[in-house]
Order: sequence, then C-alpha cells, then structure tokens
Amino acid sequence: MITLPLFISGAEIGFIIFIIIMVFGADKIPEIARGLGKGMRTLRNASNDIKSEITKSAEKQGISEDISKDVQSEISKIKQDLDEITGSVKRRL
Repeated sequence: MITLPLFISGAEIGFIIFIIIMVFGADKIPEIARGLGKGMRTLRNASNDIKSEITKSAEKQGISEDISKDVQSEISKIKQDLDEITGSVKRRL
C-alpha cells in the first residue's frame, strides 16, 4: 500500500482520480496537468529569482555568507518538498 505524507491510501487516490475524470472528463486531464506543471515551473523560477535577489542584497550589505547560505538551504528544502509533491502527482497521472 502506497501512502503519501497526507496519509492517503492507494484506494483513496484512485477514488479521487475517478472523481476528477468524472468532473472534468478524460480529455481535460492532460490540460490540467500541463497547467499544474506550468504553475510549478513558475513557482520554481520565482524562488530562484528571490534567492538570487537575497544573495545580491546580502553581498551589497556586507552580511555574512552564513545567513545567505541558511536562506539558500531553506529554499532548497522547500524545492525538495515541492518536487516530492509534484513527483507523486506526475506518477499518478
């Protein structure tokens, strides 16, 4: 049995997919998945932009690199969490 961090079982995921197919139709699902992919890509690009702006600002202000490294590590943790979430969605569709 496959469980996600939200403790959703395989049967529940199957039921959710069934409901999505019933509501949107099988022909709309690829469009929805594409839209989700574009949204995730936009979010990643935005986080990279924020990270670079924080790094540039920290360098200009003379803030130690430790703080910017801490921020970068937090952003990479968030990216990993997003990749885990989107990876499970990609595998399901």
